Amino acid sequence: ANCSNVFINILNVYFTILNWIMFSCGPLSSYTVLPKQNGRVAIVTGGTRGMGFETAKHLASLGMHVIIAGNEKDEGKLAVGMIQQEDYKGKAEFMYLDLTSMKSVRQFAQTFRDRGLPLHILVNNAGTMLVPERQTEDGFEFHFTSGRPGRCSRIVNMSSATHYAGIIQMGDLNRRICYSSHGAYAQSKLALVLFTYYLQEQLTAGGFPVVVNAVDPGMVDTALYDNLWSLTMIPTPAEGASISIYAAAAVEMEGVGSCYLYNGEKRRSADDSYDHELQVELWKKSCELVGLKTA
Repeated sequence: ANCSNVFINILNVYFTILNWIMFSCGPLSSYTVLPKQNGRVAIVTGGTRGMGFETAKHLASLGMHVIIAGNEKDEGKLAVGMIQQEDYKGKAEFMYLDLTSMKSVRQFAQTFRDRGLPLHILVNNAGTMLVPERQTEDGFEFHFTSGRPGRCSRIVNMSSATHYAGIIQMGDLNRRICYSSHGAYAQSKLALVLFTYYLQEQLTAGGFPVVVNAVDPGMVDTALYDNLWSLTMIPTPAEGASISIYAAAAVEMEGVGSCYLYNGEKRRSADDSYDHELQVELWKKSCELVGLKTA
């Protein structure tokens, strides 16, 4: 088991560094001009700091009403205050959401629905990386639970190059038999890409005008790497956020879904992510775990 963990660690680091070296992303302004988004509503999970904050700030600058969803109330208030100081056309507010708690997720969804607001953009930015083995209050592995999406006009799911090394352990999604933080993280990111593609298929079949895409920001200097090493000479959170902002607001992404995006371009994701049987199996298993019925 120790040798296996070492191998997984090396493989994950290799793919992350390779991704950064080969496809280092530049600032958003280098490849697109975004239209105004006045009156549109966006939810950004994990928007209190790092790439999530930069995404929320940029969407507000385009005129959006941005709801920052997170589980740190003080950080949320600070983030909202910093955005409001910029005097943007849009506005920002904070709503409490703990993505590791199904009770909190349902309460957040109900509170949002009760307000009668439309939802045009959902950016699933929140996540955690390489933490020791840990279960949520619902008994789920921590990485696997922290980034699952909902439904709106554009859904942007934050993935990672690490998904290329991911292996879906369908019989042990919560990694209780043999835990590796790297393996759990890679699995969660592969699961997110699988989920992205199958959700798009289901929405299209149902006639819903919603597009779903997975994005890869590359290696970015955020708190995610606190459990790995000290990083220098790598993109800032603002630069890393450019890909999620692009997917959320770019004209050329209107009506375009089921993509894996890096540096403003479509890339081929891991071969396993296109396995339709695996997509269906993961979808059904996920629904079972959270108590939802499947068609």
